[in-house]
Amino acid sequence: MLYLTADFFPVFVPLGIIGFYRYLIFIIKVIAWVVYEPIKPQENPVYTPERDVTIVVPTIDAGEEFVEAAQSWLACNPKEILIVTEASMLEPLQELAQKIDPDRIRVLTVAKPNKRLQMVVGIRNTTTDILVFADDDAIWKPRTLEYILACFEDESIGGVGTSQTVKSVGKRQTVWEVLAGFRLTVRNIEVAASTHIDGGVCCISGRTATYRTIILKDPAFQHEFTNDLWRGKYPLNSGDDKFLTRWMVSHGWNTYMQVCSEAELLSTFKTDWRFLKQVLRWTRNTWRSDFRSLFVERHLWLKHPFVSYTMIDKFINPITLLSGPVSVIALCFTGYHLASWDIIISYCVWLLSTRIIKLSPHFFRRPQDVIHVPAFLLFNFYFAVMKVYALFTLNVTGWGTRAGIGTELAADIEKEAIAAELVDECSETTIDISPEKTKPETLILKVVEKDNDITKPLQAHTQPTVPAIPFENTPVVTTV
Repeated sequence: MLYLTADFFPVFVPLGIIGFYRYLIFIIKVIAWVVYEPIKPQENPVYTPERDVTIVVPTIDAGEEFVEAAQSWLACNPKEILIVTEASMLEPLQELAQKIDPDRIRVLTVAKPNKRLQMVVGIRNTTTDILVFADDDAIWKPRTLEYILACFEDESIGGVGTSQTVKSVGKRQTVWEVLAGFRLTVRNIEVAASTHIDGGVCCISGRTATYRTIILKDPAFQHEFTNDLWRGKYPLNSGDDKFLTRWMVSHGWNTYMQVCSEAELLSTFKTDWRFLKQVLRWTRNTWRSDFRSLFVERHLWLKHPFVSYTMIDKFINPITLLSGPVSVIALCFTGYHLASWDIIISYCVWLLSTRIIKLSPHFFRRPQDVIHVPAFLLFNFYFAVMKVYALFTLNVTGWGTRAGIGTELAADIEKEAIAAELVDECSETTIDISPEKTKPETLILKVVEKDNDITKPLQAHTQPTVPAIPFENTPVVTTV
């Protein structure tokens, strides 16, 4: 045992090692963030927004921010905006589209609300080379698309994300919005650092994520995306951005994060305790996706070793977060020569000072948020416990904060809709349309689109895809 004081107080060496490695990695991230540079637009770009970009917006309850968001998208001059929603929202969204820009905004519907199915419908209706997924409250800067498209000058890049910040819902941000802002500040530093160090990223956030359309048109992608199950039986409808990021890595595409003011998007967050529900859903998605990346697919280890390390770091993060307060409590109850209050105050001062340093980029923009640092400390300890809870509840795959979003598999919803159409079309024929023959589980859905398309940089399909059929782009339903 190691002793550093005359009272023979034992120093728990592993805690010192943990502290050293945590701050060493933080310093490395900060250095990488400082030297990181975004890709600048070229004078004569290969891709232009008005010719090559379609924006797909899956939504079920477009709020007040939608109009402002849509106007910000149109200011970037895309060729088309596809709003994909449920049938009950068709009329109000069409009215909005007519008021904003009827020539460039088109509204599509799905049978039931399901984000992944809505995204696939948008993909199938996209005719441009570049597709952008955007949340209905994501507000862009005037040069956002210009900076995003600059990344695609590199033919190996398949997906691009941007930095983010919080847009206030009211006149003043609530503590929940400030906490979200702190998290985004940390995230912006991390994604810039990982992009600079090894070109990878843990997740291209779905708030605004841009991809080459040819990748998403692949029938293999659409099948996997709409049939995604956790442990083979729990449908995954959220976590779409994590899936897309993993697909880029596993299929040989590079990604890039544009962390700069020109491409930074603004997004709203829950202004009350429901923010914690959002964080819980994101945490479950992170556990599930990172497990798959590291231990199932395993492409990440060689291609993006630093990102692999950050994922491992997130696994042990609850231990490192809770080790500090546990040590302080132990000191207070083991008869250490300092008074308990001295220990607690010293620990709190250390935490506050280090967190202020870590969040200093945020305070340059919003110095008034410094009063919320204590709340951020409490949130971090709560988050550590939440991560453990999330780990043991990974089978819960619902949204948690969105009414009307169930846990049905996206592919099953599409089969149900096609089965209903089949019944209508065959009702006057002799074809057997009994319920037993038209159940979703008895249908085989095959969608084939341009099987000769390239789905990897400079190479064709490496895995078998659905054979071509005479009527391409048309769903084929058979009963078994």
